Amino acid sequence: MEELDLKELFNLFWHKKVQIILIILIFIVLGVIYTVGFTTPMYTSSTTLLLAGSEKQEGQTLSTNSITATDITINSNLVSTYSELVKRSKNVLGQVISNLGIDISEDTLRNNISVTAVKDTELIEIAVTTENPEYAAKIANETAKVFTQKVAEFYNINNVHIVDEAEVESNPSNINHTKDIIIFAFIGIVVAVVYVLIANMLDTTIKTAEEIEKYFKVPVLAGIPLCDLEGAIDKRRGGRR
Repeated sequence: MEELDLKELFNLFWHKKVQIILIILIFIVLGVIYTVGFTTPMYTSSTTLLLAGSEKQEGQTLSTNSITATDITINSNLVSTYSELVKRSKNVLGQVISNLGIDISEDTLRNNISVTAVKDTELIEIAVTTENPEYAAKIANETAKVFTQKVAEFYNINNVHIVDEAEVESNPSNINHTKDIIIFAFIGIVVAVVYVLIANMLDTTIKTAEEIEKYFKVPVLAGIPLCDLEGAIDKRRGGRR
């Protein structure tokens, strides 16, 4: 493929502007069809837990609402442990399934739950993603509830508190029409550019006098302009009438 300067490259794309626009529009339509017709809407609901002051159980003497330096240190160390416990413990997931009476396996539920420890804080976010928005909220809230109970059972302390309960989301978390249109439009642009460059590479016709001078290294002495002979003849005949 011959080297093209910026002016030639601009003219090349300008002459193919209709094809380029059509290709981009086709890919945008394909993107909309894909997101609307082939993507299953998934809904995500999340609840937030806070590791705060510990309150010991079963007759132990310490029972306080104040947070000490020891509490902060303990909670910071337990955040990652608690996060893994929520998702990996069969005790927690099995109890959630039993309490809600839902027909779902522990492995499926585990794959639908995302547990995130917020960096540099004592917050844990439990997010549940399902096709049913109401199920997502119920599972998230029940998981938080069961988890706090299991922590009290395992560690004999009440230091996990639910800050925000999960709410039913009306908008799918996996569908973003604006983002999808931009992605497919970008793909369309790439395809259009490749199409124009390949079409130019395969086109060996001479279109201008400058191309003759460039490729054959000979000067062009004269040119014959194109004219519409049939149109000219029709005009003369019409004038004679």
